[in-house]
Amino acid sequence: QVQLVESGGGLSQAGGSLNLSCATSGGTFVIHNIGWYRQAPGTQRELVATISEDGRTNYADSVKDRFTISRDNTKNTVRSHTVDLHMNNLKPEDTAVYYCYAKASHISGSVGIYGEHEAWGQGTQVTVSS
Repeated sequence: QVQLVESGGGLSQAGGSLNLSCATSGGTFVIHNIGWYRQAPGTQRELVATISEDGRTNYADSVKDRFTISRDNTKNTVRSHTVDLHMNNLKPEDTAVYYCYAKASHISGSVGIYGEHEAWGQGTQVTVSS
């Protein structure tokens, strides 16, 4: 299965900026969709932003025009993909644990594409003070 390793996050004042990064590992995969979700205490996990294998992005309304998601490689025949989330003009309501998410399939020269699955990172804390 694809594995996700997150980095970045931390503490910021309102109006500041933070960056998150997530790298895949564990083999060669087709990454159909990758991005970020977040969960604040007492709430359900919610979409922040995702980017598909053809580069289409999807943002939560609450972060549009403030957050930008990007991928460093949209080719599928590589062993590592990285997705970044640039967060600007942060607000206290952005405080949450941010989780990297991916929908991926295995890829093999002999078998082709198979075994679609989803994976989550362990989460990284983002705290925005007012």
